[in-house]
Amino acid sequence: MQEQRFAVYGCRFTVYTSGMFKFDLHLHSCLSPCGDLDASPRAVVRAAKAAGLDGIMLADHNSSRNSPALAEVCRREDFRCLFGMEITTAEEVHCLAVFDTLEQAAAMTEVCYEALPKRVNQPEVFGYQAVVDAEDNVEELEWHLLAAPTRLPLRDAGARVHGLGGLFIAAHIDRTVFSVTSQLGGLAGDEGFDAVELSRHADVAVWREKTLGLPFIRSSDAHYLEGIGAIWTEADLPAFSVAQLRRAFADNNLSWNVRKTG
Repeated sequence: MQEQRFAVYGCRFTVYTSGMFKFDLHLHSCLSPCGDLDASPRAVVRAAKAAGLDGIMLADHNSSRNSPALAEVCRREDFRCLFGMEITTAEEVHCLAVFDTLEQAAAMTEVCYEALPKRVNQPEVFGYQAVVDAEDNVEELEWHLLAAPTRLPLRDAGARVHGLGGLFIAAHIDRTVFSVTSQLGGLAGDEGFDAVELSRHADVAVWREKTLGLPFIRSSDAHYLEGIGAIWTEADLPAFSVAQLRRAFADNNLSWNVRKTG
């Protein structure tokens, strides 16, 4: 295990690395109404690299419209990324959709947009939803109310994600709001999840018994740049892809690590 020390946003951190591929599939950008407007894809990638991560995914609410900028930034920075979003189902359960390509993510975004209420976002109430390019220029403000739940039932959402070739992951199941646990009382086993996500606050020993044998990842769910790298998942991944993640899930070849402050 190697020790790396670095400073980000005026704070000094120590990260212990194992040589495994370190990734976070749950980061928000300025497109999320609850996200920081400073969290452009370029700023997110640079913060992720500074924190020692090897790959990320933006999981903005019900939309992947900042993924093209993410792809371009990652190309320039020689960094790895996947594409997706955090879907809010009709039951108000948050789920991660993970895809290999921009086209798959865009198709799922259209599914979500069709299922969102036809209400225009009010930035002063719900927050700004900025679609930006790789240079941080605001191209437009998304008008769909991304903070709203879609009309997609949980199992239908999973079927649509799988139909597009993606992974379907139950988000932050330990949270008391917007989780399959808080909304439905727990996992039934037939939701179609490929894995579950635990937040950095979860007691793994407690939650391991509640996942019905599903593999779990850990993610930061960072809405602000300083939260990136608070926790991450590690796996032996020859490539950062849906297929390799699916293999790691099947082999239960997953671990995690947290940022050590000091």
